[in-house]
Amino acid sequence: MSTGTVSRRHPTAEPAPARRRSEPSHARRRRRRPGVMGTAVLSVLSAYFLLPVWWLTVASTKSSGDLFATNGFWFADFGLGRNLRELAAADDGLYVRWLLNTLLYAGVGAAGATLFAAMAGYALTKYRFRGRESAFNVVLAAVLVPAPLLALPVYLLLSEAHLVNTVWAVILPSLVSPFGVYLCRVYADSAVPNDILEAARLDGAGEARIFFTVVLRILSPALATVFLFQFTTVWNNFFLPLVTLSDQRLWPVNLGLYYWSGLKDHTPYNLLVTGSLLSVVPLIVAFLMLQRFGRGDPQRAA
Repeated sequence: MSTGTVSRRHPTAEPAPARRRSEPSHARRRRRRPGVMGTAVLSVLSAYFLLPVWWLTVASTKSSGDLFATNGFWFADFGLGRNLRELAAADDGLYVRWLLNTLLYAGVGAAGATLFAAMAGYALTKYRFRGRESAFNVVLAAVLVPAPLLALPVYLLLSEAHLVNTVWAVILPSLVSPFGVYLCRVYADSAVPNDILEAARLDGAGEARIFFTVVLRILSPALATVFLFQFTTVWNNFFLPLVTLSDQRLWPVNLGLYYWSGLKDHTPYNLLVTGSLLSVVPLIVAFLMLQRFGRGDPQRAA
């Protein structure tokens, strides 16, 4: 009886491992190996994005004469230190002021926008109130509106509040990130368990304490992404400072470089190129520092 049972079960016990062993190991490696066409396409795309960065790095080490007299993609007389000193001394250190202004605008604006987006996204997904879906639809509609279209209405609002030509003219509009609200709502809906919230409430924790001690930890990957996106957006913001700021000492670095290149003919080209290189270094540093936070595991954070 037992022999018959074993004989009936035995044929179904081995087929899957046998099929796996029947496939040669070199065939599995070949199946996982990327194709030649895919590698070629990725190589071309990488060169397309990296060549401008390489040219900018090389050009920032040259004098104005070498920029036009030597190979653009290779070094000549290395003078990066000289260019940096001349850039820092130009117009009584105006470039340094522009760079600090941009760090202030982007840092404060991105941090505030990330916090407000987390609050709004968490509230839209975990609280039930009248008009919740309508509010979220307004957020979605705001994502589709191009930022330059809002420059004139924002300028009029800031003018009524007497904030034109102040740092708040750039910081306050930067605190709003519809895309950040959308991303935080979607992430909070899938990553923040209701059981954890209920357990915290049963332990006597208030809503503010739950948000700042529990929810923000779980949302950290989404918050890193929102901060990076908003930091890049504010750093590259050009039209709003152009409309709202008339004092040169309040300008961001991109507006200042545009002024140097288009309105001041005596600015050496090597200073423009070196200033352009320095203006992208903080973005690269921010990306390298924050990318490891964007790969968080919601279950591990919980």
